[in-house]
Amino acid sequence: MEQRLSLVTLGVADLSRAKEFYVSLGLTPAQASNEQVVFFQLNGIALALFPRTDLAAEAGVAPYGEGFSGITLAHNVRTREDVDRLLAKAEAVGGRILRGAQEASWGGYTGYFADPDGHVWEVAFNPYAVIGEDGSFRISEDD
Repeated sequence: MEQRLSLVTLGVADLSRAKEFYVSLGLTPAQASNEQVVFFQLNGIALALFPRTDLAAEAGVAPYGEGFSGITLAHNVRTREDVDRLLAKAEAVGGRILRGAQEASWGGYTGYFADPDGHVWEVAFNPYAVIGEDGSFRISEDD
C-alpha cells in the first residue's frame, strides 16, 4: 500500500445540515458533490459527507455504536491564536466544544470540538510541524 490517505468520509444524520456546518467553517463543496454525497477537496486529500445509515450499510456494519469511535480528525493551524479562532467559529456555527484550547504535554496547543454529528476534530498548533504556503502538512522538518 502506498503511504497516502485519499479520502475521509464522515457518516452524517442530515446531509444538508452537515454541508452547511462545513461550509460555515470555510470549506467549499467540490463540483463532484450531488444530492447523495458532498465532497470538499482539501490539500491533497478529500473530505466527504455521506448519509450515516447508507455508509454503514455499504461497509456492512451497524450505523450506530456507543461512545467514542476511536478516531479523531486533526486540523493543524499556524498559530495558537488560530486554534482559539477556529474553536470559536466551530461553536458559533453549531459545533460543540469538547475540550477548550490548552497547552499540550508535547509542547503544542490544542482543543477539540464535535461537529453536529459527533465527529471529533482536534484543532492544533504544533510548533514542530511544517505547514507549507499551499497548506501542505509535514509532521516535522525532517519528514
